[in-house]
Amino acid sequence: MTTKSAAYTRAAISLHWVIALLIFAAFPLGVYMHNLLLSPYKLRLFNYHKWIGMTVLALAIIRVVWRIVYRPPALPATMARWERSAAFAMHILLYVLIFVAPMTGWLMSSATGFQTVLFGVIPIPDLVGKDKELGQFLLELHRNLDYLLIALVGVHIAAALKHHFLAHDDILRQMIPFLRKSGM
Repeated sequence: MTTKSAAYTRAAISLHWVIALLIFAAFPLGVYMHNLLLSPYKLRLFNYHKWIGMTVLALAIIRVVWRIVYRPPALPATMARWERSAAFAMHILLYVLIFVAPMTGWLMSSATGFQTVLFGVIPIPDLVGKDKELGQFLLELHRNLDYLLIALVGVHIAAALKHHFLAHDDILRQMIPFLRKSGM
């Protein structure tokens, strides 16, 4: 049963922002650690990066289930048809990438022989056997998907700001509760 709501639920807002913050932590960490020499420090950073990725994946599953049950509020009637189509496509792409980017990282870790041990205590099973060539391919795929994800997040942010400052509609206010209270 799905429920169309007039506003995003607190859970939807919380999941949105927690996932966003985790992505904003994982991306620069991944860029930074990539070119470090192999050391205990680099391995520790890789573990942090993998923990963040697995957390994003778990939260993304919860977020999609939540979105199915609690449908988001309708877009403003003032939006053009192409804007609605673009918003729909953007959200689909973002959801796909918040699943696929961590999955390629998990697959890469498996293929390179570095099992993910969540928070240093919960071993996550490898998805594929050790395979150097596959690991290299997945590394490149993971990196490219991460850059695509960050680029799309940038477009998503730009669109939200456009709606707030130029269109003066409620799209951004729906996702940032304190904006509703301040009357911005």
